[in-house]
Amino acid sequence: MKKSKLGLTTKIFIGLIAGAIFGILLNYFVPNGYIKDDILINGILYVIGQGFIRLMQMLVVPLVFCSLVCGSMSIGDTKKLGTIGVKTLLFYLATTAIAISVALVIANFINPGMGLDMSSLTTTVQNVTTTESTSFADTLLNIIPTNIFNGLASGTMLQIIFFALLLGIIIAKLGDRVEVVGNFFSQFNDIMMEMTMIVMKVAPIGVFCLIGKTFAGIGFEAFIPMLKYMIGVFLALGVQCFIVYLGLLKLFTGLNPIIFIKNFFPVMAFAFSTATSNATIPLSIDTLAKKMGVSKRVSSFTIPLGATINMDGTAIMQGVAVVFAAQAYGILLTPMDYITVIGTATLASVGTAGVPGVGLITLTMVFNSVGLPVEAIALIMGIDRILDMTRTAVNITGDAVCTTIVAKQNNAINKDIYYQMTE
Repeated sequence: MKKSKLGLTTKIFIGLIAGAIFGILLNYFVPNGYIKDDILINGILYVIGQGFIRLMQMLVVPLVFCSLVCGSMSIGDTKKLGTIGVKTLLFYLATTAIAISVALVIANFINPGMGLDMSSLTTTVQNVTTTESTSFADTLLNIIPTNIFNGLASGTMLQIIFFALLLGIIIAKLGDRVEVVGNFFSQFNDIMMEMTMIVMKVAPIGVFCLIGKTFAGIGFEAFIPMLKYMIGVFLALGVQCFIVYLGLLKLFTGLNPIIFIKNFFPVMAFAFSTATSNATIPLSIDTLAKKMGVSKRVSSFTIPLGATINMDGTAIMQGVAVVFAAQAYGILLTPMDYITVIGTATLASVGTAGVPGVGLITLTMVFNSVGLPVEAIALIMGIDRILDMTRTAVNITGDAVCTTIVAKQNNAINKDIYYQMTE
Protein backbone atom coordinates (compact mmCIF):
# COMPACT_ATOMS: atom_id res chain seq x y z
CA MET A 1 0.00 0.00 0.00
CA LYS A 2 1.10 3.57 -0.73
CA LYS A 3 1.89 5.70 2.27
CA SER A 4 0.31 9.14 2.09
CA LYS A 5 2.87 11.79 2.83
CA LEU A 6 1.73 15.00 4.47
CA GLY A 7 3.01 18.21 2.92
CA LEU A 8 4.76 20.92 4.89
CA THR A 9 1.68 23.15 4.75
CA THR A 10 -0.47 20.42 6.30
CA LYS A 11 2.13 19.67 8.97
CA ILE A 12 2.43 23.32 9.99
CA PHE A 13 -1.35 23.67 10.11
CA ILE A 14 -1.55 20.57 12.29
CA GLY A 15 1.16 22.06 14.52
CA LEU A 16 -0.83 25.30 14.75
CA ILE A 17 -4.10 23.61 15.72
CA ALA A 18 -2.42 21.15 18.11
CA GLY A 19 -0.42 23.97 19.73
CA ALA A 20 -3.54 26.09 20.18
CA ILE A 21 -5.48 23.19 21.74
CA PHE A 22 -2.53 22.28 23.98
CA GLY A 23 -2.12 25.90 25.09
CA ILE A 24 -5.82 26.33 25.84
CA LEU A 25 -5.85 23.11 27.86
CA LEU A 26 -2.86 24.36 29.85
CA ASN A 27 -4.53 27.72 30.38
CA TYR A 28 -7.91 26.47 31.59
CA PHE A 29 -7.35 22.99 33.04
CA VAL A 30 -3.82 22.77 34.42
CA PRO A 31 -3.23 24.58 37.75
CA ASN A 32 -0.37 27.03 38.03
CA GLY A 33 2.79 25.59 39.49
CA TYR A 34 6.33 24.46 38.87
CA ILE A 35 5.41 21.78 36.28
CA LYS A 36 3.14 24.03 34.22
CA ASP A 37 4.95 27.37 34.47
CA ASP A 38 8.63 26.47 34.75
CA ILE A 39 8.96 23.13 32.96
CA LEU A 40 6.27 23.29 30.25
CA ILE A 41 5.56 26.95 29.39
CA ASN A 42 8.83 28.69 30.27
CA GLY A 43 10.95 25.59 29.74
CA ILE A 44 10.19 23.24 26.86
CA LEU A 45 7.79 25.45 24.88
CA TYR A 46 9.90 28.58 25.35
CA VAL A 47 13.27 27.02 24.47
CA ILE A 48 12.07 25.16 21.37
CA GLY A 49 9.90 28.06 20.19
CA GLN A 50 12.63 30.65 20.64
CA GLY A 51 15.14 28.28 19.07
CA PHE A 52 13.02 28.20 15.94
CA ILE A 53 12.72 32.02 15.94
CA ARG A 54 16.51 32.25 16.19
CA LEU A 55 16.91 29.88 13.24
CA MET A 56 14.71 32.19 11.19
CA GLN A 57 16.63 35.25 12.32
CA MET A 58 19.88 33.49 11.44
CA LEU A 59 18.71 33.19 7.82
CA VAL A 60 17.50 36.75 7.27
CA VAL A 61 20.67 38.67 6.40
CA PRO A 62 22.50 36.09 4.23
CA LEU A 63 19.31 34.93 2.49
CA VAL A 64 18.03 38.40 1.64
CA PHE A 65 21.49 39.68 0.67
CA CYS A 66 22.22 36.80 -1.73
CA SER A 67 18.69 36.78 -3.18
CA LEU A 68 18.85 40.51 -3.82
CA VAL A 69 22.27 40.31 -5.49
CA CYS A 70 21.04 37.49 -7.75
CA GLY A 71 17.76 39.27 -8.47
CA SER A 72 19.46 42.53 -9.42
CA MET A 73 22.03 40.59 -11.46
CA SER A 74 19.17 39.31 -13.61
CA ILE A 75 17.92 42.83 -14.33
CA GLY A 76 21.26 44.63 -14.41
CA ASP A 77 21.72 44.37 -18.21
CA THR A 78 18.73 46.52 -19.20
CA LYS A 79 20.38 47.53 -22.49
CA LYS A 80 19.26 44.26 -24.09
CA LEU A 81 15.59 45.00 -23.64
CA GLY A 82 15.77 48.77 -23.37
CA THR A 83 12.50 50.37 -22.39
CA ILE A 84 10.85 46.99 -21.80
CA GLY A 85 13.18 46.26 -18.89
CA VAL A 86 12.79 49.71 -17.35
CA LYS A 87 8.98 49.73 -17.70
CA THR A 88 8.69 46.25 -16.22
CA LEU A 89 10.88 47.06 -13.23
CA LEU A 90 9.03 50.32 -12.50
CA PHE A 91 5.66 48.59 -12.85
CA TYR A 92 6.60 45.81 -10.43
CA LEU A 93 7.96 48.22 -7.81
CA ALA A 94 4.94 50.54 -8.18
CA THR A 95 2.36 47.77 -7.77
CA THR A 96 4.22 46.43 -4.73
CA ALA A 97 4.17 49.89 -3.13
CA ILE A 98 0.44 50.10 -3.90
CA ALA A 99 -0.10 46.61 -2.44
CA ILE A 100 1.58 47.39 0.88
CA SER A 101 -0.30 50.71 1.08
CA VAL A 102 -3.64 48.94 0.46
CA ALA A 103 -2.75 46.39 3.15
CA LEU A 104 -1.91 49.07 5.73
CA VAL A 105 -5.15 50.98 5.06
CA ILE A 106 -7.34 47.86 5.29
CA ALA A 107 -5.50 46.57 8.38
CA ASN A 108 -5.96 49.88 10.19
CA PHE A 109 -9.66 49.75 9.29
CA ILE A 110 -10.14 46.16 10.51
CA ASN A 111 -7.75 46.49 13.51
CA PRO A 112 -6.80 42.77 13.61
CA GLY A 113 -4.68 43.01 16.77
CA MET A 114 -7.14 44.99 18.89
CA GLY A 115 -8.29 43.12 21.98
CA LEU A 116 -5.27 40.83 21.96
CA ASP A 117 -2.80 41.81 24.68
CA MET A 118 0.48 40.01 24.12
CA SER A 119 2.69 42.62 25.78
CA SER A 120 2.97 40.57 28.96
CA LEU A 121 4.02 37.37 27.19
CA THR A 122 7.55 38.32 26.21
CA THR A 123 10.43 40.20 27.70
CA THR A 124 11.43 41.33 24.24
CA VAL A 125 8.72 43.97 24.25
CA GLN A 126 10.11 45.50 27.41
CA ASN A 127 13.27 46.34 25.52
CA VAL A 128 11.53 47.71 22.44
CA THR A 129 11.12 51.45 22.43
CA THR A 130 9.31 53.57 19.91
CA THR A 131 11.78 54.79 17.37
CA GLU A 132 12.78 58.37 17.82
CA SER A 133 11.46 60.76 15.22
CA THR A 134 13.92 61.14 12.39
CA SER A 135 13.68 63.70 9.63
CA PHE A 136 12.75 62.45 6.16
CA ALA A 137 16.13 63.60 4.84
CA ASP A 138 18.00 61.56 7.47
CA THR A 139 15.76 58.56 6.78
CA LEU A 140 16.78 58.67 3.12
CA LEU A 141 20.46 59.15 3.97
CA ASN A 142 20.38 56.22 6.40
CA ILE A 143 19.60 53.91 3.46
CA ILE A 144 23.16 54.46 2.21
CA PRO A 145 25.64 52.54 4.40
CA THR A 146 28.80 54.21 5.63
CA ASN A 147 30.17 50.74 6.42
CA ILE A 148 28.39 47.80 4.80
CA PHE A 149 29.99 45.32 7.20
CA ASN A 150 28.46 47.18 10.14
CA GLY A 151 25.14 47.11 8.29
CA LEU A 152 25.40 43.36 7.73
CA ALA A 153 26.42 42.70 11.34
CA SER A 154 23.63 44.82 12.82
CA GLY A 155 21.01 43.69 10.30
CA THR A 156 20.22 47.19 9.03
CA MET A 157 18.11 45.89 6.18
CA LEU A 158 17.56 49.02 4.09
CA GLN A 159 21.33 49.48 3.88
CA ILE A 160 21.77 45.81 3.00
CA ILE A 161 19.11 46.07 0.29
CA PHE A 162 20.71 49.18 -1.20
CA PHE A 163 24.20 47.65 -1.32
CA ALA A 164 22.98 44.28 -2.64
CA LEU A 165 21.00 45.88 -5.48
CA LEU A 166 23.96 48.04 -6.49
CA LEU A 167 26.35 45.08 -6.30
CA GLY A 168 24.11 42.87 -8.42
CA ILE A 169 23.68 45.50 -11.14
CA ILE A 170 27.44 46.06 -11.33
CA ILE A 171 28.13 42.31 -11.53
CA ALA A 172 25.63 42.06 -14.40
CA LYS A 173 27.19 45.06 -16.15
CA LEU A 174 30.72 43.63 -15.97
CA GLY A 175 29.51 40.26 -17.25
CA ASP A 176 32.21 37.70 -18.02
CA ARG A 177 34.92 39.77 -16.32
CA VAL A 178 33.41 38.91 -12.93
CA GLU A 179 31.89 35.55 -13.81
CA VAL A 180 33.47 33.88 -10.77
CA VAL A 181 31.92 36.44 -8.41
CA GLY A 182 28.53 36.08 -10.08
CA ASN A 183 28.70 32.31 -9.80
CA PHE A 184 29.68 32.60 -6.15
CA PHE A 185 26.54 34.59 -5.27
CA SER A 186 24.32 32.33 -7.38
CA GLN A 187 25.70 29.21 -5.69
CA PHE A 188 25.64 30.76 -2.23
CA ASN A 189 22.03 31.76 -2.86
CA ASP A 190 21.28 28.11 -3.66
CA ILE A 191 22.92 27.13 -0.37
CA MET A 192 20.82 29.63 1.57
CA MET A 193 17.65 28.42 -0.12
CA GLU A 194 18.49 24.83 0.84
CA MET A 195 19.19 25.96 4.41
CA THR A 196 15.82 27.73 4.44
CA MET A 197 14.08 24.55 3.34
CA ILE A 198 15.85 22.61 6.11
CA VAL A 199 14.77 25.16 8.74
CA MET A 200 11.20 25.09 7.41
CA LYS A 201 11.11 21.32 7.98
CA VAL A 202 11.18 21.93 11.74
CA ALA A 203 8.54 24.66 11.42
CA PRO A 204 5.62 22.42 12.58
CA ILE A 205 7.41 21.77 15.90
CA GLY A 206 8.41 25.41 16.24
CA VAL A 207 4.88 26.60 15.51
CA PHE A 208 3.42 24.09 17.99
CA CYS A 209 5.65 25.41 20.79
CA LEU A 210 5.22 29.09 19.93
CA ILE A 211 1.44 28.84 19.60
CA GLY A 212 1.20 26.58 22.64
CA LYS A 213 3.04 29.10 24.82
CA THR A 214 0.94 31.96 23.44
CA PHE A 215 -2.42 30.29 24.07
CA ALA A 216 -1.27 29.04 27.48
CA GLY A 217 -0.98 32.69 28.45
CA ILE A 218 -4.00 34.25 26.73
CA GLY A 219 -6.42 31.36 26.21
CA PHE A 220 -9.22 31.37 23.64
CA GLU A 221 -9.22 35.15 23.07
CA ALA A 222 -6.52 34.89 20.39
CA PHE A 223 -8.86 33.24 17.86
CA ILE A 224 -10.85 36.35 16.95
CA PRO A 225 -7.76 38.50 16.17
CA MET A 226 -6.32 35.64 14.08
CA LEU A 227 -9.59 35.46 12.12
CA LYS A 228 -9.53 39.24 11.64
CA TYR A 229 -5.93 38.99 10.42
CA MET A 230 -6.97 36.41 7.82
CA ILE A 231 -9.92 38.53 6.67
CA GLY A 232 -7.64 41.57 6.38
CA VAL A 233 -5.13 39.71 4.20
CA PHE A 234 -7.85 38.15 2.00
CA LEU A 235 -9.58 41.51 1.54
CA ALA A 236 -6.33 43.29 0.62
CA LEU A 237 -5.41 40.49 -1.81
CA GLY A 238 -8.85 40.79 -3.44
CA VAL A 239 -8.53 44.56 -3.83
CA GLN A 240 -5.04 44.20 -5.33
CA CYS A 241 -6.05 41.47 -7.78
CA PHE A 242 -9.48 42.56 -8.96
CA ILE A 243 -9.34 46.35 -8.56
CA VAL A 244 -5.69 47.45 -8.83
CA TYR A 245 -4.44 44.92 -11.42
CA LEU A 246 -7.54 44.82 -13.61
CA GLY A 247 -7.91 48.60 -13.32
CA LEU A 248 -4.35 49.09 -14.56
CA LEU A 249 -4.94 46.57 -17.36
CA LYS A 250 -8.01 48.46 -18.57
CA LEU A 251 -6.33 51.85 -18.17
CA PHE A 252 -3.13 51.06 -20.08
CA THR A 253 -4.37 48.57 -22.70
CA GLY A 254 -8.13 49.02 -23.09
CA LEU A 255 -8.47 45.22 -23.08
CA ASN A 256 -11.40 43.50 -21.39
CA PRO A 257 -10.24 42.51 -17.87
CA ILE A 258 -12.97 39.86 -17.50
CA ILE A 259 -11.58 37.98 -20.50
CA PHE A 260 -8.10 38.27 -18.99
CA ILE A 261 -9.21 36.60 -15.75
CA LYS A 262 -11.15 33.93 -17.65
CA ASN A 263 -8.15 33.07 -19.84
CA PHE A 264 -5.59 33.20 -17.04
CA PHE A 265 -7.65 31.45 -14.35
CA PRO A 266 -6.12 27.97 -14.94
CA VAL A 267 -2.66 29.42 -14.21
CA MET A 268 -4.00 31.09 -11.06
CA ALA A 269 -5.44 27.74 -9.95
CA PHE A 270 -2.12 26.02 -10.59
CA ALA A 271 -0.26 28.70 -8.60
CA PHE A 272 -2.79 28.30 -5.78
CA SER A 273 -2.20 24.56 -5.61
CA THR A 274 1.60 24.73 -5.72
CA ALA A 275 2.13 27.95 -3.69
CA THR A 276 5.23 28.71 -5.73
CA SER A 277 5.63 31.41 -8.37
CA ASN A 278 8.63 29.71 -9.96
CA ALA A 279 6.65 26.58 -10.83
CA THR A 280 4.14 28.61 -12.85
CA ILE A 281 6.70 30.31 -15.14
CA PRO A 282 6.41 27.90 -18.14
CA LEU A 283 2.61 27.72 -17.86
CA SER A 284 2.28 31.51 -17.59
CA ILE A 285 4.40 32.14 -20.70
CA ASP A 286 2.52 29.47 -22.67
CA THR A 287 -0.93 30.73 -21.60
CA LEU A 288 -0.09 34.35 -22.38
CA ALA A 289 1.07 33.32 -25.85
CA LYS A 290 -1.75 30.92 -26.78
CA LYS A 291 -4.73 32.55 -25.09
CA MET A 292 -3.79 36.24 -25.06
CA GLY A 293 -1.49 36.67 -28.00
CA VAL A 294 1.43 38.03 -25.98
CA SER A 295 4.80 37.67 -27.70
CA LYS A 296 7.19 35.29 -25.97
CA ARG A 297 9.92 37.83 -26.74
CA VAL A 298 8.37 39.94 -23.97
CA SER A 299 6.97 37.29 -21.63
CA SER A 300 10.19 35.25 -21.53
CA PHE A 301 11.79 38.26 -19.81
CA THR A 302 8.96 39.76 -17.74
CA ILE A 303 7.51 36.54 -16.26
CA PRO A 304 10.76 35.11 -14.79
CA LEU A 305 11.67 38.61 -13.60
CA GLY A 306 8.27 38.91 -11.91
CA ALA A 307 8.73 35.55 -10.19
CA THR A 308 11.94 37.02 -8.73
CA ILE A 309 10.97 40.57 -7.76
CA ASN A 310 7.18 40.97 -7.93
CA MET A 311 5.80 39.71 -4.63
CA ASP A 312 2.76 41.90 -4.03
CA GLY A 313 0.93 39.17 -2.10
CA THR A 314 3.87 38.83 0.28
CA ALA A 315 3.98 42.61 0.72
CA ILE A 316 0.26 42.60 1.58
CA MET A 317 0.77 39.90 4.21
CA GLN A 318 3.63 41.91 5.70
CA GLY A 319 1.56 45.11 5.83
CA VAL A 320 -1.36 43.47 7.65
CA ALA A 321 1.07 41.58 9.91
CA VAL A 322 2.82 44.81 10.93
CA VAL A 323 -0.47 46.40 12.05
CA PHE A 324 -1.55 43.15 13.74
CA ALA A 325 1.69 42.84 15.72
CA ALA A 326 1.83 46.54 16.66
CA GLN A 327 -1.74 46.44 18.00
CA ALA A 328 -1.26 43.11 19.78
CA TYR A 329 1.84 44.40 21.60
CA GLY A 330 0.49 47.89 22.20
CA ILE A 331 3.21 49.59 20.11
CA LEU A 332 2.25 52.88 18.47
CA LEU A 333 3.53 53.24 14.92
CA THR A 334 4.26 56.73 13.65
CA PRO A 335 3.61 57.95 10.07
CA MET A 336 7.37 57.62 9.44
CA ASP A 337 7.17 53.99 10.60
CA TYR A 338 4.49 53.32 8.00
CA ILE A 339 6.65 54.96 5.31
CA THR A 340 9.54 52.75 6.45
CA VAL A 341 7.32 49.65 6.19
CA ILE A 342 6.22 50.60 2.66
CA GLY A 343 9.82 51.18 1.56
CA THR A 344 11.23 48.09 3.25
CA ALA A 345 8.49 45.73 2.07
CA THR A 346 8.69 47.09 -1.49
CA LEU A 347 12.46 46.64 -1.71
CA ALA A 348 12.37 43.34 0.17
CA SER A 349 9.99 41.91 -2.43
CA VAL A 350 12.92 42.01 -4.87
CA GLY A 351 14.70 39.43 -2.73
CA THR A 352 11.75 37.22 -1.84
CA ALA A 353 12.27 33.94 -3.66
CA GLY A 354 9.27 32.41 -5.42
CA VAL A 355 8.97 29.37 -3.16
CA PRO A 356 6.62 28.63 -0.26
CA GLY A 357 7.39 30.08 3.17
CA VAL A 358 10.25 32.45 2.38
CA GLY A 359 8.01 35.51 2.87
CA LEU A 360 7.98 34.77 6.59
CA ILE A 361 11.76 35.11 6.69
CA THR A 362 11.65 38.57 5.15
CA LEU A 363 8.76 39.45 7.48
CA THR A 364 11.34 39.34 10.27
CA MET A 365 13.27 42.03 8.41
CA VAL A 366 10.17 44.24 8.08
CA PHE A 367 9.40 43.83 11.78
CA ASN A 368 12.96 44.79 12.68
CA SER A 369 12.77 47.93 10.53
CA VAL A 370 10.11 49.43 12.85
CA GLY A 371 11.09 47.76 16.13
CA LEU A 372 8.34 45.12 16.36
CA PRO A 373 9.00 41.89 18.32
CA VAL A 374 9.50 38.87 16.05
CA GLU A 375 7.57 36.69 18.54
CA ALA A 376 4.39 37.92 16.83
CA ILE A 377 5.32 35.73 13.86
CA ALA A 378 4.30 32.76 16.04
CA LEU A 379 0.61 33.50 15.52
CA ILE A 380 1.06 34.64 11.94
CA MET A 381 3.05 31.63 10.74
CA GLY A 382 0.37 28.97 11.02
CA ILE A 383 -2.31 31.14 9.48
CA ASP A 384 0.11 32.34 6.81
CA ARG A 385 0.46 28.82 5.47
CA ILE A 386 -3.27 28.90 4.68
CA LEU A 387 -2.93 32.28 2.95
CA ASP A 388 0.29 31.44 1.08
CA MET A 389 -1.49 29.77 -1.84
CA THR A 390 -3.78 32.76 -2.37
CA ARG A 391 -0.82 35.14 -2.22
CA THR A 392 0.98 33.16 -4.91
CA ALA A 393 -2.05 33.31 -7.21
CA VAL A 394 -2.13 37.10 -6.80
CA ASN A 395 1.63 37.38 -7.40
CA ILE A 396 1.58 35.56 -10.73
CA THR A 397 -1.54 37.48 -11.83
CA GLY A 398 0.39 40.70 -11.30
CA ASP A 399 3.24 39.31 -13.41
CA ALA A 400 0.82 38.49 -16.23
CA VAL A 401 -0.91 41.89 -16.10
CA CYS A 402 2.43 43.68 -16.28
CA THR A 403 3.51 41.48 -19.18
CA THR A 404 0.29 42.19 -21.08
CA ILE A 405 0.60 45.95 -20.52
CA VAL A 406 4.25 46.05 -21.62
CA ALA A 407 3.48 43.88 -24.67
CA LYS A 408 0.57 46.13 -25.68
CA GLN A 409 2.71 49.27 -25.42
CA ASN A 410 5.39 47.63 -27.59
CA ASN A 411 2.96 46.26 -30.22
CA ALA A 412 3.78 42.71 -29.14
CA ILE A 413 0.23 41.44 -28.57
CA ASN A 414 -2.30 39.92 -30.97
CA LYS A 415 -5.79 41.17 -30.10
CA ASP A 416 -7.45 38.54 -32.27
CA ILE A 417 -5.96 35.79 -30.13
CA TYR A 418 -6.88 37.67 -26.93
CA TYR A 419 -10.56 37.79 -27.91
CA GLN A 420 -10.72 34.46 -29.79
CA MET A 421 -12.30 32.58 -26.89
CA THR A 422 -15.30 34.92 -26.69
CA GLU A 423 -18.27 34.17 -28.83
